[in-house]
Amino acid sequence: MEASSPSSAHVPFASEPARSGPSYVEVPVAYDGILLAGFGGPEGQDDVIPFLRNVTRGRGIPDERLEEVAHHYRHFGGVSPINAQNRALKSALEAELSRRGIDLPVYWGNRNWAPYLADAVTAAAERGDTPLLAFATSAYSSFSSCRQYREDFARVLEETGLDDAVTIDKIRPFYDHPGFVDAFVAGVRDAVAGFLADGVSAGAVQVLFSTHSVPIDDALRSGPRDVDWGPGGAYAAQHEAVAAWVMDRVAEILPAASDVPWELVYQSRSGPASQPWLEPDVCDVIEELPARGRAAVAVVPLGFVSDHMEVLWDLDTEAKEAAEDAGLAFARTPTPGVSEAFVSGIVDLIEERINGTPAEDRPHVTTLGPAFDICRPGCCENIRAGFKPAAAGIAP
Repeated sequence: MEASSPSSAHVPFASEPARSGPSYVEVPVAYDGILLAGFGGPEGQDDVIPFLRNVTRGRGIPDERLEEVAHHYRHFGGVSPINAQNRALKSALEAELSRRGIDLPVYWGNRNWAPYLADAVTAAAERGDTPLLAFATSAYSSFSSCRQYREDFARVLEETGLDDAVTIDKIRPFYDHPGFVDAFVAGVRDAVAGFLADGVSAGAVQVLFSTHSVPIDDALRSGPRDVDWGPGGAYAAQHEAVAAWVMDRVAEILPAASDVPWELVYQSRSGPASQPWLEPDVCDVIEELPARGRAAVAVVPLGFVSDHMEVLWDLDTEAKEAAEDAGLAFARTPTPGVSEAFVSGIVDLIEERINGTPAEDRPHVTTLGPAFDICRPGCCENIRAGFKPAAAGIAP
């Protein structure tokens, strides 16, 4: 993938090597700390509605409607798994950094619930750790999975008054980094092998790669604007490319899997019915599978780094029930979580930026990567809200 830096490019809130907007920062950068940026989630019944108010801030959604979503969390005692997962990821990253002799603290902050990003950035500044490198727990290019985090960084720096003291760069979208995709290969292999061992023919097994749906307007504006990504923009193209790669690798390990059909599906859509979102929905497709001659379905949470609420509810609950209603054998494959390969891969990505690794030496498994270090102008616009200040990308 090629892109040049406009001669007048400016990246606000960035380290000096990133400030002029190169596609890839190929010189070493002396960071003081790592910022682990998460979505956040409630940790008790009393947290659920305040958390959902944070998620939907500025949209004027009344509590009665939020309660319709709250029952997903209330089903699990009002506790989202995401904070516990990020605590585990933080500990695993600290251990791997230490093992490699990289003396960088990890600060953890969330967008929507405590610990908040503002608390993490303030704590870093108080310790004198001012050039920060952020890892957001979302792998793909879209407004909600990339630019919104970049806007969060800018907002926090401005609100805390630390915009003249702290800089925040962001690790590239890592959708096709080997450390991220390895867990999916192993999971699909095991699921398909299990079905075959139970006597299901390869052609009667369906693999569904599932990711969070987004509004079509957002999808079409995802990724650099000077690339023709096709229908669904960079967001859909990246998922399709990774899913195809996963199936190719599984077929190399398990030749019978070359006859297993697969498809990209979406889940967890929200918003008014009049607003088009990416389709098809995972449960709608599962309902159709018996008519296609399928007897078993493996659902792969390709869009998620760990077992978020969307995985536990939309896949482990609703998709599983849809499969049972359709008379299908069902398997849900693992997310990367804190697997050794994923944690090691994150630290590989950190070392890329510390060392200024040339783009041609950066690992990636699809022809779309490696993704840019510095987001290009207009990347991942939110058409409903327009452009807001954002770190780690060329303005706007």
